[in-house]
Amino acid sequence: MINLLVLPLLIPLVTAALLIFFIRSVPAQRIISIISAAGTLTASIILLLTVKRNGIQTVNVGSWDAPFGITLVSDMLSALLVTTSSLITLCVILYSFRSIGMARERFYYYPVIQFLLVGINGAFTTGDIFNMFVFFEVMLMSSYVLIVIGGTKVQLRESIKYILVNVISSALFVIAVAMLYSVVGSLNMADISQRIAEIGQLPILTVIAVLFLIVFGLKGAIFPLYFWLPGSYYAPPVPILALFGSLLTKVGVYSILRSYSLFFYHDQAFTHELLGILAIITVIVGCIGAIAYWDVKKIVIYNIIVAVGVLVYGISVATEEAYTGTVFYMIHDMIIKASLFLLVGVMIKITGTSNLREMGGLMKKYPLFGWTFLIAAFALAGIPPLSGFVGKLLIVRGGLAEGQYTSSLIVLLSSLVVLYSVIKIFMNGFWRAPKEYPGEDKQPVTFLWIPGAILVLASILYGTGAEIMYPIISQATDALAHPTIYIDAVLKE
Repeated sequence: MINLLVLPLLIPLVTAALLIFFIRSVPAQRIISIISAAGTLTASIILLLTVKRNGIQTVNVGSWDAPFGITLVSDMLSALLVTTSSLITLCVILYSFRSIGMARERFYYYPVIQFLLVGINGAFTTGDIFNMFVFFEVMLMSSYVLIVIGGTKVQLRESIKYILVNVISSALFVIAVAMLYSVVGSLNMADISQRIAEIGQLPILTVIAVLFLIVFGLKGAIFPLYFWLPGSYYAPPVPILALFGSLLTKVGVYSILRSYSLFFYHDQAFTHELLGILAIITVIVGCIGAIAYWDVKKIVIYNIIVAVGVLVYGISVATEEAYTGTVFYMIHDMIIKASLFLLVGVMIKITGTSNLREMGGLMKKYPLFGWTFLIAAFALAGIPPLSGFVGKLLIVRGGLAEGQYTSSLIVLLSSLVVLYSVIKIFMNGFWRAPKEYPGEDKQPVTFLWIPGAILVLASILYGTGAEIMYPIISQATDALAHPTIYIDAVLKE
């Protein structure tokens, strides 16, 4: 019997291989992709319920016991992130049917998305630090194809920068893993944690912690390593941007969260303080970008950087309450960023531009679409009772409890800047005097609106059902705040 834990990796992997044989038939690719994405989501939900009922699930690949073999671990945090990623991928595939264009669909678009999902879900699930590197590479290889697919001039220009940055960060990742292995003699994350606890945080381990922060910071786009993100994410079409913006940076943030809570928690006076300083600067930089631009894609892209800063700040506080807020906020942000990118994509389809100054009056013709966008904007800013509120509140409360008043205030004030930036899109794009857009009647607005609306609905349910979600999120937080829970489950002690 195939273990449940493997299914969210196996389904997209088999689908990706299968789709290559149907490369000439776009309708067949679409049908197989949507069935596979629905299957992956279903498997993820069943896995999540199994973890909720029975605790952390592990699989030792090749029947080698941990810490000698490769272990896949699904704790509640991993299961939640895999489920969220699978839902977003399903909605993006649905959106792609009428927006990405036949030329791109014929060029291995759907197989590459499935490979991307293998890399993302694998990075969330692996219990082995070297295998995390392997899954990162699967994810990055897929993203290299997606960022250039279609071959427009801006894509080709930005892809060079994107690939260079990631090749350098991958090299650093291998060096960091090699250094860590030379000190502790293990690659299993639970075993690494145990061995570091035995030998104590040697100065070399603090250096390795900073090296890992550089690697994951490049992936997650924290200050000053975010420089590549605005241009690179702006280049590809909207469905690809939605995948990148909602999922790829969160893999970097998850890696910081997992490594800094599991094995780099001994020298917090240095490592976590550094993390906190970088997080706050990241929030400020993201806020400046979000209010400076009049391009709808750029505004939401800079909001990614704001959210990354908030999440990394939650990790730096490192209390149980802050961890709970971080997990809550990460899932909210993945869902709402994907929905906002898809909704912004609909605006661009209707108007033929991403410049806010050339938009206006969309509310009159598309009221349902307008209200959906407004709810998404409020959720992003954390207006209660929507999904952004609970996570940010818990992160700020965690910061205040630790006496970090200035940092907590900046995180709180960032909500106002975020609200201003997205309401600017709403007021100018939807509320202003109507304009004529050539060819807008030919656009499949309702079809494109549906995937974004599904994600907004998921965000509403996630926010209003916070009481139902709280025990599940707390279960995810327990393994972060008390690493022994994770270690015992993996090493079967």
